[in-house]
Amino acid sequence: MNLALSTTLTTSFDDAVARTRTALQEQGFGVLTEIDMQATMKAKLGADMERYLILGACNPPLAHRAVEVDRQIGLLLPCNVVVREDPAAPGAVRVEAMNPQLLVQVTDEAALAPIADDAGARLQAAIDALTTEN
Repeated sequence: MNLALSTTLTTSFDDAVARTRTALQEQGFGVLTEIDMQATMKAKLGADMERYLILGACNPPLAHRAVEVDRQIGLLLPCNVVVREDPAAPGAVRVEAMNPQLLVQVTDEAALAPIADDAGARLQAAIDALTTEN
């Protein structure tokens, strides 16, 4: 199983972030959290790294369904979406969304499978929208 649903864009980092937010919103996801890894690593460790943003995306109806199946699933929510510069390919920005099937695999809870399927289809549609805009 793939860890992520992903694509590579040839655009600016800021444009990739804006487009990712829009694509997620169009699929019913809101961004609840944002972690700027570049700024955090610099501030906490003095370490330099490429631009790397973690967006904590949540689709409330899907999250509710998942929590109804397993209250501990909140440990794995929200779905993380990463927008990061690719240091191996200057000018390329990677957008990667957590594969929701991991929720089923980690919990071994079959009742989460249809929820993960729905979330996966929505996240893949968001990723695909980025690719078609590229």
